[in-house]
Amino acid sequence: MKDTYRVVLNDEEQYSIWWTDRDLPLGWHEEGTVGSREECLQHIERVWTDMRPRSVREARRSANR
Repeated sequence: MKDTYRVVLNDEEQYSIWWTDRDLPLGWHEEGTVGSREECLQHIERVWTDMRPRSVREARRSANR
């Protein structure tokens, strides 16, 4: 049986993958992508272009105003 994963995201907009047959850990929600481990990791590589946590990005933007 092939494992199926989903892409998950936390409040800091950091990505990970999680098994579809397990409950999500606290603080994480589904991003919408489901597939093999490799498919999910490839999706994350395409969309997660700035790996800094959201709070750091927002603080940086505020400091530059």
